[in-house]
Amino acid sequence: MTQNVLVTGGAGYIGSHACKALAAAGYRPVTLDNFSTGWRDAVKFGPLVQADLLDRASLDAAFDEYKPVAVLHFAALSQVGEAMAEPGKYWRNNVSGSLNLIEAAIDAGCLDFVFSSTCATYGDRDGEVLDEDTPQNPLNAYGASKRAIEDMLVDFGASHGLRHVIFRYFNVAGADPDGEVGEFHRPETHLIPLILDAVDGRRDALTIHGTDYPTEDGTCIRDYVHVMDLVDAHVKGLEWLRADKGSRVFCLGTGDGFSVREVVDATGFVTNRAVPMQDGPRRGGDAVKLVCGSTRAKAELGWTPDRSTMKQMIGDAWRWHQNGHYDR
Repeated sequence: MTQNVLVTGGAGYIGSHACKALAAAGYRPVTLDNFSTGWRDAVKFGPLVQADLLDRASLDAAFDEYKPVAVLHFAALSQVGEAMAEPGKYWRNNVSGSLNLIEAAIDAGCLDFVFSSTCATYGDRDGEVLDEDTPQNPLNAYGASKRAIEDMLVDFGASHGLRHVIFRYFNVAGADPDGEVGEFHRPETHLIPLILDAVDGRRDALTIHGTDYPTEDGTCIRDYVHVMDLVDAHVKGLEWLRADKGSRVFCLGTGDGFSVREVVDATGFVTNRAVPMQDGPRRGGDAVKLVCGSTRAKAELGWTPDRSTMKQMIGDAWRWHQNGHYDR
């Protein structure tokens, strides 16, 4: 009998791709989403539960109905600027919601938990390739709330036997090469789709937030991972737990970073179009350079970011941008 896996945020960008990967691996993904940012059109690979993580009764009902063997937890608020302006919103949604989810899972006897965290828990570590042992020092409520959830998982592991895999990563890019799901936010905040919007006239210009960073071209640097590589790691993390290998933290990155201007230049090359852009001020809470490695994930999970070249990520994103859409 096919095993159910509860996927919170399964109607969102990463969550919908994870649902496709789970279905391909033989699981039945059960999407739980409140549609604050997700899309009904993205729920294609299993049943849907429309619910909010702050509603404990709805979580209990979902666990009772579907009896999942594991949870993949993607649902979270994730905008740095908003986190700086409204920290309470992030602590309430991300931390309180995750606490409800963790306790509901434990009460239902669902003890395998894969958590989508972030390398924003590290703060600004200019010049370092971050790994699992790098000290954490988040710069904003987004990173701090994710770190708090990591701590909760450790505590509930010690007290209730909850097994967890935590993934820390930076920017996710690209789209499903089959075109079934892709990246679309309203409002759009991610760099590559913002560039593509500017390229095809959906916005007047791309605003580059900060051109005076201490980098070669003055713009901040981030590591990028293809969304299909990322969700492949999450499936491998689930299988790690199902094989009873214990709780573990993994960083997911290429070890190489790209500046904002480098991403802009690469997009112009791939699309063969000019990118209209304008300079803007820095955003509060943005670090100069954030790059992480994946030595542990490669060695222990057998994970390799095969699609995570900038050309591939932009190419897949551009194909989706032109041909795929939800309720635009």
